[in-house]
Formats: sequence, C-alpha cells, structure tokens
Amino acid sequence: MPRVSLFLISAVFLFTASLSAGEPAKNYSFQEIVKKERFAIVNIYSAAVAREGNSPLKDYFRLGKHLDSEIKEGSLGTGFIIDSSGLILTNYHVLAPPPQYQVTDEISVHLADGRTLKASVIGSDKKLDIALLGIKADSPFPSVMLGDSNALNVGEWVMAIGNAFGIEEAITVGVVSGKGRILGAGPYDQFIQTDAIIHAGNTGGPLYNLRGEVIGINTTVRMAGVGIGFAIPINMVKRVLPMLRQEGKVTRGWLGVMIQTLTQDLARAFRFKEGEGALIADVMQQSPAETAGVKRGDIVVGFDGNRVKKVHDLPTLVAHTPVGATVTLDVIREGRPLAIQITIERLEE
Repeated sequence: MPRVSLFLISAVFLFTASLSAGEPAKNYSFQEIVKKERFAIVNIYSAAVAREGNSPLKDYFRLGKHLDSEIKEGSLGTGFIIDSSGLILTNYHVLAPPPQYQVTDEISVHLADGRTLKASVIGSDKKLDIALLGIKADSPFPSVMLGDSNALNVGEWVMAIGNAFGIEEAITVGVVSGKGRILGAGPYDQFIQTDAIIHAGNTGGPLYNLRGEVIGINTTVRMAGVGIGFAIPINMVKRVLPMLRQEGKVTRGWLGVMIQTLTQDLARAFRFKEGEGALIADVMQQSPAETAGVKRGDIVVGFDGNRVKKVHDLPTLVAHTPVGATVTLDVIREGRPLAIQITIERLEE
C-alpha cells in the first residue's frame, strides 16, 4: 500500500480516536435514568422500641391492661446502594428520627425487586448527616455511580429519586439554583440548592445529573420556602467514606478557635482592606491555636495553601486536615501578614 494511503488511514484513525476521547459523557432522559437506576434505590424502615415513661406514646399505654408495655415506632426514608456488596448511603436522621435522635433498634431495607432485608449500621456521622448501611444476599446488588459535585453548574438539570411518604419511585426534577448554601444545619454546611422538591420520606435519596451520576444526597427542605430542596454534595461524602467503612465514624482535625464573619466595619477596625477572611473572635485554652500563637483579632486569609474567602471555609478546611499534620495558617495581624505554623489535633465529640 502506498505511503500516502497509510498516512491517510493513520490520520483518520487518530482523528477518530481523539474525537472519542474528547466526547462528553452521554446525557440521559429522565425516563432513562429512572429505568436504569430504580433497582439501586431502596426504602428504609427503622423501628425504635418506645416504653412507658419515655415516649410521646406513653399515654396510650394507660388505656388498658390489654395493651403491650412497649410499641414500635417506624420511620421512613430513602437510601441508595453504592457498591454491589450491599453498601447503602442515607441520611443519619433517617436512622435516628426526632425527638430522641438515637439510632433505632431495627433497620429494614425494602428493595425495588420486592425483597426486604435486615440492615446493619456500618458507620455514621451526625455532623454531615450521613449514614452507611450494609445488607447481604447471595448475589451482587445493582449500584449507582457517584459523580463529581464540584463539576455541577448552577442552572444544570437534576433529578431526585426517593420514596416520598413510602411511595416507591417518587420523582421530582428541577435545576440547580445555588451551591455552597449555608443553612445553619451543621458546622460543615455546603448544600446544593435545587427546585427539585424533596418530599417527606424522600430524604436520604440520590440527586442525579443528566449523566446518570449521583451528585448529592437529598437531605432537607427549608420550610419557609416553597419548592426549594437541598442536598449534601457527594464529594463531601466521598471524602469521609473510607473512614466510615473502616472505623465506623469520621475523624476530623481541630484548631481550637471561635470565628466570626468579617464585616466591612470590622475590616476597617482591624485595618484590613480586603473583603475576605475569617476573624478570630476567641482562642481556646490548651488548643493547637493557642500553642502556635494565634491571637484574638487575627484575620485568617489562608490555610495550608487554600484561600479562606468566607468564614465557613475555615472549619471545613480544618476538618479535612489529617490529625497530626503541620500546616501554615496565613493571618493578618494589625494590618500585617503573618504565617503561623500549627499542628492539627483530633476533634473530640
């Protein structure tokens, strides 16, 4: 074959290969996502034993001696299988409903194929409101694909799948209307905001992008707003999953400071012109911050090479730092920049 022909064939092959490598991931219709993912979505039933004297149901126990001395209260929620071995992600509050907020005695998982299996708690984290369950069977389970919530864009279509009010395959769709929302639900709020409504019982279920990837865990609804839902970014969950699997809990770093928002008036008072940073309101005694020389009135603008833009950035950065690591805390003190070396300790419950 002539050289020119070989060259043309090679060029066409390379061009085709480059197109394939650069092709974006396929987008699915909502109907296709439901059909593809429905068997990885589970309904979670939890039951706690309520006894006379410590339950809102205690008055019913006095109605007659024919009633049992205890009764089981149930709660409904959604979860999704993340591994074929039977690992399930859900919200912590699905397993520990109010008002006691304690993990219930019995947990059952109802699968889309009709089976109901007993589940065990492998790990949980109250602060992030997530829990990892485990179920067992003779054959592998269908599972979801976890995506990249950092790549999620405002205005992108998303879909929530769950078991609202115990009804299977309750679907809501909408767009992402905000990222990094802080609601005061916990110290590490970074919620995805969407107008895909999260119903009661839908919490703990997956939030999908159009590529069929889970990019969040549906977790809460702001009651003051109509049609607004929130989800925990899946990247925050992926970061702590290894600890949940191995240790059953999440170990976080501790700095030992109280911080507050740096308003314009405070910035002027502390001779700081920039509009970013976290103001140190107090330093705890015998804390890593006190040992390193951090002072009240310091303005934190960087942590371990990361910019601290908002006050909420600092707790998240510290929490994700390995215990025992020595990092650089960049502060502004009396108008001058200062780098402080600080060794992170373990955050105790």
